[in-house]
Amino acid sequence: MLAGDDFISSPPKKTVRFGGSLTDVLLKYQKGGNTDFELLKQQLSDPDIKDDQIINWLHEFRASVAYLTKEFEQLVSILLKLPWLRRSKEVVEEYLAFLGNLVSAQTIYLRPCLAMIVSHLIPRELFLLTYNFSTCHRALQTITGYVPLTPHFLMPILVEKFPFINKSEKTLECYVHNLLRISVYIPTLRHEILELIVERLLKMDVSASRKDIENAEESANSLDNEENATEEGLFDMDEDEETEGKNGRPDRSDIMAHPIAERLDILMTILFSFIKDVCHVDGKLDVNNTKDLYRNLVSVFDKLILPTHGSCHVQYVMFYICSFKLGFAEVFLEHLWKKLQNPNNSAVVRQTAGNYIGSFLARAKFIPVVTVKACLDLLVNWLHGYIDDQGSGAKAFCDIALHGPFYSACQAVFYVVIFRHRQILEGNLKKGLEYLQILNLERIIMCQLNPLKICLSSIVGLFASITRSNKIINPVYQIWEELSVEDLQQFEKPCKAEDDDDFLKGETPQNDGMIGITPSSYDSAILSPASSVGSPLYFSSC
Repeated sequence: MLAGDDFISSPPKKTVRFGGSLTDVLLKYQKGGNTDFELLKQQLSDPDIKDDQIINWLHEFRASVAYLTKEFEQLVSILLKLPWLRRSKEVVEEYLAFLGNLVSAQTIYLRPCLAMIVSHLIPRELFLLTYNFSTCHRALQTITGYVPLTPHFLMPILVEKFPFINKSEKTLECYVHNLLRISVYIPTLRHEILELIVERLLKMDVSASRKDIENAEESANSLDNEENATEEGLFDMDEDEETEGKNGRPDRSDIMAHPIAERLDILMTILFSFIKDVCHVDGKLDVNNTKDLYRNLVSVFDKLILPTHGSCHVQYVMFYICSFKLGFAEVFLEHLWKKLQNPNNSAVVRQTAGNYIGSFLARAKFIPVVTVKACLDLLVNWLHGYIDDQGSGAKAFCDIALHGPFYSACQAVFYVVIFRHRQILEGNLKKGLEYLQILNLERIIMCQLNPLKICLSSIVGLFASITRSNKIINPVYQIWEELSVEDLQQFEKPCKAEDDDDFLKGETPQNDGMIGITPSSYDSAILSPASSVGSPLYFSSC
């Protein structure tokens, strides 16, 4: 049996058909003879049609594609509905050859052919999925080889066929996996495919709030606890508990109670796997591949993630790819820094960029303290310059509408100092304190713009807590660590010895009436440091 291009280019076998050839039937139809044509349609539409019959018909159609003009659109539609994927390998090969011949001779059928193939990328049956999907991808590759404009027509179909977010996990999982697979052999579509996937993930993200997810988990845990209390000791076998919970149900530890959160988690894991596979070749980071993918992702980030309000999880794609090499993290920080300080950007974009800078620096374990301090220097110098520019003018008062980017940058600085205090102070506590004092945060806090009134209550975490996909992110994610009593005692000693500086003394400012400033809730996972007992707020005592 021939395969691939050899099969497609091979001449069709000659067959003898009672009543004349297919070409004769088509020509008779054009002259008004409908009888044989209607019989042909009936035979092709027969649900009990045999493999040999399909092969014979496809042989003739391959030889007659030149006659299949728009006049025979209905007949071609019947051919595209043939159950070819569930047939023998011989039928599959003949059908792929027919598709190649058809789109080569009649490009008007390109879109219907693509739509038919893409429809099979959504699972209908749980068996033979891998084989069906691989065959569909072969079909797309075959058509792309014959018609260079295929990507142009394919992308709108991929958008149109994307399942709704309330479809099953398996449906969404298979479709997203297949989209990413297409981006590998049609690389010109990768950017658009990533954009499509991120857009749909964001819809899931904002439709499942952190509070809703937590409530669903609490309810599910309460139900499990009740069942455990009543069924404790009944067939409690260790072997069973490894793979499933009591009553034969899957172990809840790996499944989110909130259905949208569960779907989002599965799709995020698929996207993470794709990013890792693209960026690594034979287990080693391929810098060029990573650069190309980074460009795609940062473009999608700017267009979709940055302006989206209420996103809590999808932004991890940037966090993850930047964890592969420090250079990418530094480039991303520079990208955000340019957006923050550029007055031509909208205030919302500038604010969000500032929030991302603070969150990224605070949480990314892969960013060394030297980079953290360099970024702090940039932010603090910009803040001091901003205060200088305001002076005692008419706008020098607390107003988020006027000074949103300023407050966002303040929040970033406070957030980074809170979460990176150990790294800044470790090794040489005195030098660490001197560095913090050089930043002159007191001036920023005490200025007429009054950033504490705006910022403190909105510092509530970096990226929102992640779901089952946390196994991928946790190794590179910085958690909050409070100072111990011993640390606090050590922390106070140098202050008393250094010219009686009141930088670390005094009362904690009141936080009543604070306004949240994050346009997209990048930070919603942990308690606000202002409300955390024992949080080392270096800036809060001024």
